[in-house]
Amino acid sequence: MNKHEKLQIIRETGVIAIMRAQSSDQLIAAADAIKAGGVRVIEVTMTTPGALAVIEEATRRYGQDVLFGAGTVLDAETARATILAGAGFVVAPTLDLETVALCNRYSIPVVPGCYTPTEMLAAWQAGADMIKLFPASVGGPDLVKAIRAPLPQLEIVPVGGVDLNTAAEFIRKGAAALGVGSSLVNQKLLDAGAWDELERRASAFVEEVRKGRG
Repeated sequence: MNKHEKLQIIRETGVIAIMRAQSSDQLIAAADAIKAGGVRVIEVTMTTPGALAVIEEATRRYGQDVLFGAGTVLDAETARATILAGAGFVVAPTLDLETVALCNRYSIPVVPGCYTPTEMLAAWQAGADMIKLFPASVGGPDLVKAIRAPLPQLEIVPVGGVDLNTAAEFIRKGAAALGVGSSLVNQKLLDAGAWDELERRASAFVEEVRKGRG
């Protein structure tokens, strides 16, 4: 897939499942369930043990059926390593301009973390494809609407504070997609092997995005 196609999958799915796991086996099993629930975009955080190997294995296993990316990427060196492992997009908790530049160099969608309008505009001007609003729990859906009023060109992806009670409202207020972590995938569910519940939750989030888009 080219960069445009990857971004379209993120927009169309509307949900990025943020996965932190204690083992790669758990993460792959969870990915099967999440995919069955309709979520085709999964962010593997670099805090997952053996994250690069997981990304490589998952990309080989799913091909173009699921878009796997790397999260919690703090610097350009790590971003390059994830791209070589097969990451289809890169997400960071903060704005690092070297990371944005590197992802642009290799035509990989990059989503840096920002909170203020000044940070977001700087990220956009540097070539960020989408902006991760983090932590979105501070400010909530109204913050997305407020920022996009003067900066409608921004595609904002709120992360933190996104659950089934807030998902549709974030979309209604202008979010391009949602980054969903523990309210979709958490260690308790992974340890229990609750794959049916993961599928149900993924499907529920997809439905909330649909509601938000009207």
